[in-house]
Amino acid sequence: MRPIDPLPRLLQEFFYSHMLEQRNLSAHTVRSYRDTWRLFLRFSATRRKRSVATLVLGDLTAAMAGAFLQQCEQERKVTVGTRNCRLAALHSFFSFVAEREPIYAAQCAEVLRIPTKREAIRAPFYLEPDEVDAIMLQPDRTRLEGLRDHALLCFLYNTGARIQEALDVSPQRIRFDPPSYVRLIGKGKKERICPLWPETVLVLKALLKRQPRADNDPIFVNRYGVPLGASGVRYKLAQYVQAAAKTVPTLSLKRVSPHSFRHAAAVHLVAAGVDVTVIRSWLGHVSLDTTNHYAQANLATKRAALERLEPASKRKRPPRWKRDNDLLAWLDSL
Repeated sequence: MRPIDPLPRLLQEFFYSHMLEQRNLSAHTVRSYRDTWRLFLRFSATRRKRSVATLVLGDLTAAMAGAFLQQCEQERKVTVGTRNCRLAALHSFFSFVAEREPIYAAQCAEVLRIPTKREAIRAPFYLEPDEVDAIMLQPDRTRLEGLRDHALLCFLYNTGARIQEALDVSPQRIRFDPPSYVRLIGKGKKERICPLWPETVLVLKALLKRQPRADNDPIFVNRYGVPLGASGVRYKLAQYVQAAAKTVPTLSLKRVSPHSFRHAAAVHLVAAGVDVTVIRSWLGHVSLDTTNHYAQANLATKRAALERLEPASKRKRPPRWKRDNDLLAWLDSL
């Protein structure tokens, strides 16, 4: 009798036992890994000229994984960051397999040796306050859909939340009475508290008045009461940005996504003089290095810092150390 290949069993154990039960990873991470493996298995089946159901673990070699990552970049046109996320999903599975199936250790080691790719770090763009205002003015707040979109944009800018963090928010996580705040659940299921502006509280109250939600139900839903998805938000935002670009032309030169509001919040907090450690807590980062990537000082902040430096040519008096005779005498004695 032909031995049963362990690939189907290992995949099931990896997703159900390892990721969900043992590591208790978020649903977003599980979906990301699932999508990677769906693509990888289809790619491997096409290369092997067989169906996905007939693939065996021995088919999933390091060469196959490398070809898959190359196809992701060249044909699917994904970014280096997305390519590295795909690789992380492959690494995680083969590390899991190496612990449970020692006979495949060499094959797993080859896959695990595939390195992540370095990406050129460009200066991040940010939305200026007038650009943020122009986008927020676009939703028609006389309609329920427009009121919902306006509330969501205000919430994203106020809190600097990731899009899925915002879409998961329910009424029970918000304190509407002063001092108002919201409890956000971020990456790694870490909770943080963000203050809410009175204006944000007002639009959220208006939305819940027109479309009441149970305490534990998501606030941002469609007309049928189904929670919004990130892709739907991106589609609507693109329409608002296109309309706002007619009054603020600089928006036509920028690629705006829901994450742009997170970056704008960080930049504008820096401009307001907020300490970077506070911004780290605001955005929910573990490391200050991550915060520094988002919290870039804008040109106005840099210009103000430059103006505080008095050029030597404009000084009317010599430096203090040159005016201190005792100090000069001490220096001469050295």
